[in-house]
Amino acid sequence: MRKILIPIILLLTIVTMNSCALYKDYERQEIDFVDSLYNRIPTADDYESIASLTWKELFSDTLLQNLIELGLENNTDLEIARLKVEQAEATLKTSKLAFYPDVSFSAQAGVNQNGFNYSLTPTASWEIDAFGRLHNTKKGTQAALEATKSYQQAVQTQLVATIADSYFTLLMLDEQLEISKRTQKTWEENIRTLEALKRAGKTNEAAVLQAKANKVNVEASILTLKKQIIEQENSLSALLGLVPQEFERNELSEQIFPDTLLMGLPLSSLVNRPDVRQAEYKLVEAYYATNVARSYFYPSITLSGSAGWSGVSGNPGDFIFNAVGSLMQPIFNQGKNKARLKISESQRQEALLNFKQTLLDAGTEANNALISWQTARKRLDSDKLQIVYLKGAVMNTQLLMKNGQADYLEVLTAQKNLLQAELTETNDKYLEIQSVISLYHALGGGME
Repeated sequence: MRKILIPIILLLTIVTMNSCALYKDYERQEIDFVDSLYNRIPTADDYESIASLTWKELFSDTLLQNLIELGLENNTDLEIARLKVEQAEATLKTSKLAFYPDVSFSAQAGVNQNGFNYSLTPTASWEIDAFGRLHNTKKGTQAALEATKSYQQAVQTQLVATIADSYFTLLMLDEQLEISKRTQKTWEENIRTLEALKRAGKTNEAAVLQAKANKVNVEASILTLKKQIIEQENSLSALLGLVPQEFERNELSEQIFPDTLLMGLPLSSLVNRPDVRQAEYKLVEAYYATNVARSYFYPSITLSGSAGWSGVSGNPGDFIFNAVGSLMQPIFNQGKNKARLKISESQRQEALLNFKQTLLDAGTEANNALISWQTARKRLDSDKLQIVYLKGAVMNTQLLMKNGQADYLEVLTAQKNLLQAELTETNDKYLEIQSVISLYHALGGGME
């Protein structure tokens, strides 16, 4: 027996030395373009990093926070993502159990000319992971689990961003509706004034008709805004897993966000993105799958044994023990193994390209979000200044009209321009908030 085992041990030693690469863990490859993902990299002294903020810190509106928490509890997509994590955890547990012996128990009984006979035989088999097949399978399932967790975070981050965007859309529509209602009352007053002026011979029917047309246009806008509000509430209800309903909310002007936001250093910013993490874990999974494919070129080693009792009624049973070590190398599977390896290597290259593209897309999205935020803030400054000027223009034209130095059409024009500027400011305020949400999402957001 010893003469047989020695050559087997020597063979295993040589083959194992040649297969050490199969136990090498994944190492992140250098991506040469990462440091160029951002057109502009601010310093930490100038900005507060949005990537480090949780959604509760970023969205301070308590009514919005309540809606987000409700969505995290009820959203079906997020619940499906949680179930996928549970499935991945179970798969990982199965791969870990493969390192332990497989034990079974068999019992037989019967009757013959010698009487009642029986046998009780527990058996066990254990695959020795000499060539890393089990090791790489476990590593691959660990990576798959982390990829699934990253997917769950991606769903959660997207959900938080979508709920926030829906909420702020409602606030924008509310403010536009309020402005439109005020404008409606203004036009009603204007019509009464123009009719009085017409009776006094100071204006004509055309001016009255134009004012009435403007009033009807505003009334139509009010109907459209009310419709949009209901539709937005219905969409938000579905997102939260609720039947269509109204939602309590604050005003757009009450919303406060950081005055300055930091993109952060490239890698530190991107590492928070769940899609980037998911793409890299997919690459890790493909790496270990390739190692598993390589392990099929090496033999499988299995130790098996059985022990038990066998006997006839009335006589003491005999103890039976058997132990076998087997080394199996299929000789007709080389073509299949080569094809399996080629497929795995191709899938790993595909995962690498996907990882690189995800990084590029992340950089683009983050850049666009930052530019949108910067642009929106500059536009808001211009809007505020324009409104100040237009309010002054309305007051001046009204004074000039009273003094007979301007006609009422000039007043109407000034009021119309002021209305449009106020609506534009509301829209730009919403765009600023939307860009903050986009930047939060682009940098990965926070889990809590």
